[in-house]
Amino acid sequence: MFGFTGKILHVNLTTGQIEIERPPEAFYRTYFGGSAMGTYYLLKHTPPGADPLGPENTLSFMLSAATGASISGQSRCTVTAKSPTSGLIGDSQAGGFWPAELKFAGFDGIVLHGRSPAPVYLWIHDGEAELRDAAHLWGGQITGDVERTIKEELGDPKIEVAQVGPAGEKLAKLACIINMSNRAHGRTGMGAVMGSKNLKAIAVRGHGKIKVADSKAIAALARRAAKTLPDFPDMQGLQDFGTASVIMYQNTVGGLPTRNWLSGEFEQAEAISGETMKDTVLKENHTCYACAVRCKRVVETEYKGTLILPEYGGAEYETLSTLGSYCGVGDLKAVSLANQICAQQGLDTISTGATIAWAMECFERGLLTLEDTGGVALRFGDPDALLAILGQLVRREGLGDLLADGSASAARKLGRGSEAYVVAVKNQELPAHMPQVKRSLAVVYAVNPFGADHQSSEHDPGYNPESYDYALKRMADIGLTSPQPDQAMNREKAKLALYTQYTYSFMDTAELCQFVYGPAWQLLGPVEMAELTAAVTGWPTTVADIQRIGERRLNLMRAFNAREGAGRDRDTLPRRLFEEPLQGGASDGIRIPREELEAALDDYYDLAGWDVATGVPTKAKLEELGIGWVM
Repeated sequence: MFGFTGKILHVNLTTGQIEIERPPEAFYRTYFGGSAMGTYYLLKHTPPGADPLGPENTLSFMLSAATGASISGQSRCTVTAKSPTSGLIGDSQAGGFWPAELKFAGFDGIVLHGRSPAPVYLWIHDGEAELRDAAHLWGGQITGDVERTIKEELGDPKIEVAQVGPAGEKLAKLACIINMSNRAHGRTGMGAVMGSKNLKAIAVRGHGKIKVADSKAIAALARRAAKTLPDFPDMQGLQDFGTASVIMYQNTVGGLPTRNWLSGEFEQAEAISGETMKDTVLKENHTCYACAVRCKRVVETEYKGTLILPEYGGAEYETLSTLGSYCGVGDLKAVSLANQICAQQGLDTISTGATIAWAMECFERGLLTLEDTGGVALRFGDPDALLAILGQLVRREGLGDLLADGSASAARKLGRGSEAYVVAVKNQELPAHMPQVKRSLAVVYAVNPFGADHQSSEHDPGYNPESYDYALKRMADIGLTSPQPDQAMNREKAKLALYTQYTYSFMDTAELCQFVYGPAWQLLGPVEMAELTAAVTGWPTTVADIQRIGERRLNLMRAFNAREGAGRDRDTLPRRLFEEPLQGGASDGIRIPREELEAALDDYYDLAGWDVATGVPTKAKLEELGIGWVM
């Protein structure tokens, strides 16, 4: 085979046994890599009803064919396990240099079983793997210190380290997995799962090379992408301002979540924008392996005497929103410090910021008192209150112990009517793109297997009549030929949600970065994705093929959820989005009519070939996709 190494590493943490699986080519053709392959192993090895934080939960790190190739946007990895947040499928991607290094070390993925009796880390190097004692790394050390210790201990500064921080050790459901001390598998509580296994880190180093079918075709595609990059306005914005380039746009259209989603306009948006970051605290741009886009922010500054260090990167759009506008905080340095604390501790910035915003609203409504907060006046707009309660959260002290498992869990324990102010789907806090102003996101947020996610489909501005010509051409390539206004909510919008969900699902299986590849505004579209796949693997690949791979992954995930007892009953949105019109700005007065969403869900399930009443994939659909065994 080309692209793949043909080897999956299995590690039984309970017994210490390490084995190498060599799946046949047919396996790779069916599951391909990434998220689909991770879901396959989860279905095979984790029994129904397993405790997400118990030893029976299977945790996997999966790459794909193009990982490590000399082209932009391929150094990605997906972590999959049963989520402690939702009790359903858990799935999270991250980039950097760790994924390519694992491929160079000789593996397409890692499957972790059981629980170690004591803290360990996994050391993978040039086809070899061993478990090492991690007692000296466990117990509250920040991520940057742990990474330095492992590199010094193993004697190689080029080692890449993926790890859980103190939050994962404490089993906080907001915990993520961090590599390079600043690239996060942020969503769905994967850091808590890794921490529950007493696995502190996975260090990787390899000197191998990826073998591709047609290196000349890949080089030509890379040159074409680099040459045309200036022609793509949104890509240029990524280079200049990172993902924070969209702060001002979102605010202008009333789509910047503010004060726990009460409004879509933040009066201090400019103060936390990508432009302001570039003019004030930005030190440099960084990148992932072999990527020319260089969108990663690196900042250096201080907040009230505390240094904010470049090794922890810098806040991206989601973080600037969740720790900024969600909380009403317009101090860029304070938000940068909060981002650094999350990176040091191993916390998902999206759910952390959103959970604190929920607590702020509860305090302002009198549902939380000064006694509850340890004396912190937890009001919107106060950067010091944000940092104080974040400190409690990372220590799991006082109110922070309640918040460390997320807003949905906190509200269930607190009661007092606080459930009304949770903004989450399947217990996962909403990211900073508002379905009130991008209506297809209402469908995707509701149906997405692992909870609300902004990177599981294309957003409505990519498919309205005023979209870029090249975006509409790409949409047509995947069967979308009737552009709709952003506010429309109809069968065509359900089709937009589903068809682009297939495309993004392919990218999470092929491990391609969604800021480089995609169906609309990105540098390379579906046709180029098919070209790259064929050039790497040697397998003839069409756009229809990549859509089918994405469809298979989506059905695997929905099947896992159905096995755990979840279907259409879990496919809904927070009460606030239905019942409370937004206040102020361009989106003033807008809400999502519940009946419109229900009608769109009917259309979505029908288009997907699922049972409309239950939202569960049918036996016929699973057999059509070659995964009938899941039934």
